[in-house]
Amino acid sequence: MILTIDIGNTNITFGVFDGDKLSFVSRLATERNRTDDQFAVEFLAVFKMHDLEPAEITGAVLSSVVPELTGKIKTAVNKVCGIESVIIAPGVKTGLNILIDNPAELGADLVAGAVGAMARYEMPAFVIDLGTATKIYAVDKHGGYHGGTIAPGVEISMKALSGQASLLPSFSLASPPHACATNTIECLQSGIIFGTADMIDGMLDRFAKQLGEPKTIVATGGLSSYVIGYCRHNIIHDDNLLLYGLKAIYDKNSN
Repeated sequence: MILTIDIGNTNITFGVFDGDKLSFVSRLATERNRTDDQFAVEFLAVFKMHDLEPAEITGAVLSSVVPELTGKIKTAVNKVCGIESVIIAPGVKTGLNILIDNPAELGADLVAGAVGAMARYEMPAFVIDLGTATKIYAVDKHGGYHGGTIAPGVEISMKALSGQASLLPSFSLASPPHACATNTIECLQSGIIFGTADMIDGMLDRFAKQLGEPKTIVATGGLSSYVIGYCRHNIIHDDNLLLYGLKAIYDKNSN
């Protein structure tokens, strides 16, 4: 079995593959002050919950946008499973042709998402990742990564409004009943949800004008389920896209 781990700014998501089947997915909060031993204990607890023995894990691969946790997670995996992890970094085989100004600066999460789209969907594709930041990027049918866009994420926008505007209250993320809302909470929810959806639609139109129409538009990330249903484009929701991309990268580097 192969352990795939995506270390994000908000969550650490990991999944275990049995062959090409994703057996289970678990999420931990990203807490930067945890030690490798603490992560090892949590991994063991999750494995036990799913009746998985650490010895059954024969390989591991991880992507990280939190450099201070990369080594800790790698060490925790080694302590629990006795294996070395493949880390997504320059020099690792991905199958991508990275066509941006500085390929070395491309985030490991974007690499994993692009490879996941190539592995699972008809290309070319536009990929939307709604996490701490909202990211949209383009991959062609030959594996060319053409770049993308990064905007403030849904939760960042929520916290900025509540934190910087004295008269605006904190609010939970929920689907607003109308675009033109009639109370403060629903006005905030409308601005965040509908505003993000319309931003995504507008950027997808601009991408298509620049690069041509895609065969697939796919969305991932913890907040995608709140927003994608309000977009006018036909968008596939794939919550585990990055994990499938990590598994594909592991396979490319283990042969």
